[in-house]
Amino acid sequence: MAIVCKSAAEIDKMRRSGRIVREVLDEVSALVKPGATTMDLEYAAERKIKELGAKPAFKGYYDYPCVLCTSINEEIVHGIPSEKRALKAGDIVSIDCGVVLDGYYGDAAMTVPVDGLLTPELSKLLEVTKKALYRGIEATRIGNAVGDVGAAVQEFVEANGFSVVREF
Repeated sequence: MAIVCKSAAEIDKMRRSGRIVREVLDEVSALVKPGATTMDLEYAAERKIKELGAKPAFKGYYDYPCVLCTSINEEIVHGIPSEKRALKAGDIVSIDCGVVLDGYYGDAAMTVPVDGLLTPELSKLLEVTKKALYRGIEATRIGNAVGDVGAAVQEFVEANGFSVVREF
């Protein structure tokens, strides 16, 4: 598969999509508190995406019903928001958002502690995953394959007592 270089205008559109995702995640993460449901986060995200003139990337993709993926605690990825999923102090919630703007996608996720109450193990998990992200970014360079990036992440994660989910 050939690599297609993007023009400055295309890169700008990609950046704008990414900035919208960042704004949505910032607004939604501020709502993470005990008693909030993952559907509360969903409604806020949908409003913000519309307000910013973008379209949700996930909703309708293979019949996915929502604009966010919200995963609580041990859920790996792609949790579906629900009125029945209330957040509790001590939980962590991963919020994944994607948008389309002018034909270009932005997509990012963040993990947020509920009420800032974390066990030492969860604190370490969040610290290790953030550092693993930066290890992956450092391994992203000309001449390296995707496998090199994955290996850098996996080696760091495993050296810190955690494991990488291989299938989901």
